[in-house]
Amino acid sequence: MFLYISLIMRTSAKKLKQVLIIRRDLDMGWGKVVAQASHASLMAFMAVSSKYPEIADRWMEEGETKIVLKTKGEEEFEDIKKKLRSAGLPFKVVKDAGQTQVTPGTETAIGVGPYYENELDKVTGKLKLL
Repeated sequence: MFLYISLIMRTSAKKLKQVLIIRRDLDMGWGKVVAQASHASLMAFMAVSSKYPEIADRWMEEGETKIVLKTKGEEEFEDIKKKLRSAGLPFKVVKDAGQTQVTPGTETAIGVGPYYENELDKVTGKLKLL
């Protein structure tokens, strides 16, 4: 039994995913939300692929698992950024150009990873699905 549990723990520790976090207090339309999530995904992936190319390659080979979460407001968004920074997780923040629905420079989304699922969940695990 112990060996079985140990194997499960090691296997799950190696799973990779990317987490996209959207600020829902900004009242962005769904098209804008999708665009911001796309920016976050690409920016985070590019950062990981330059720093951890083996993780980026493996994530692509395994199907590019992503999860999209939300924050209720700026305070929660800032708290998540602080926790990501403290945990040393690879992330990028999207600052909007302000050409449509939000003020220029508004932080709209965070892209985290791809990185190890168990590490990401320590910071983002309590956020709600978008």
